[in-house]
Amino acid sequence: MKKIIVCLSIMLLAVIPAYSASVIATVNGNAITDDEVTARVKLMTKQGNNSLDNMQKAFQNIVDDYIKIEYVSNFGVKPTDEDADKEIEKMKLGELTPTMRSMARLGVKSDICWNVMLGQTIIPTIKLTKKEKQQAKIDLARERGLPVELTLVRVVDIPKDVYKQLKDPKDCDDAITMVQTLGGEPQKFKILQYELSQDMRERVAELDVMKWAPLKDKSTVLICEANKTDEYQNLDEMIEQNAIYMRASAIGDQQLKQLRRKAMIIINDDRYKL
Repeated sequence: MKKIIVCLSIMLLAVIPAYSASVIATVNGNAITDDEVTARVKLMTKQGNNSLDNMQKAFQNIVDDYIKIEYVSNFGVKPTDEDADKEIEKMKLGELTPTMRSMARLGVKSDICWNVMLGQTIIPTIKLTKKEKQQAKIDLARERGLPVELTLVRVVDIPKDVYKQLKDPKDCDDAITMVQTLGGEPQKFKILQYELSQDMRERVAELDVMKWAPLKDKSTVLICEANKTDEYQNLDEMIEQNAIYMRASAIGDQQLKQLRRKAMIIINDDRYKL
């Protein structure tokens, strides 16, 4: 009898799916295994993402992938394996194990779905103000070192009590009128960002458009315009599209947080959390 019991036990173990013990979480019924998290970490490493918390990041990304794909399926968007494989080839990730390819497909499908969602529901609602467009030019110039022409208003020999009365102007003319009303003599000039003196470059390095720089040596400066140069004919369009996409992504991140709260997520492994 004991032999029969032992044999039955072995048979029962044999029919239990091998992956069941390694399921660390489920997202709306989709199982996530340890092997899949490890595979996603390897993919992240191939793409140059190395950090001590890659396991946690990989897990969170997989959870979000399932949530994004399921949500955007409501729009009728369902990328195929073939769609994903085309993008994976462009990424030049080299040799991939079956699990790594599966995780790469999941990530690519998620990106495709989310970009469609941003393009259909969020981006069309975003309109940038003139000031926001000017600020976007400054931010991109700082980030990529693009040759942007700045229009500056500088005030010298300004008393501290007068400086405190300066408000954020609407435009260059408003800034000049404001200073003149307070008894000052503003200087307005145009200059390429990289032609600024070291001292002036440091003063405007983190300065937002239509914001007076902190008082230094009885002087202040303001950026009132930022314009493209001939070297970048399509700079305005590129900058505006980039700024709109960045804002849409931020709105999308907030929407994803709400979707994550509504999702049925069950975590079976204490090493992982959201």
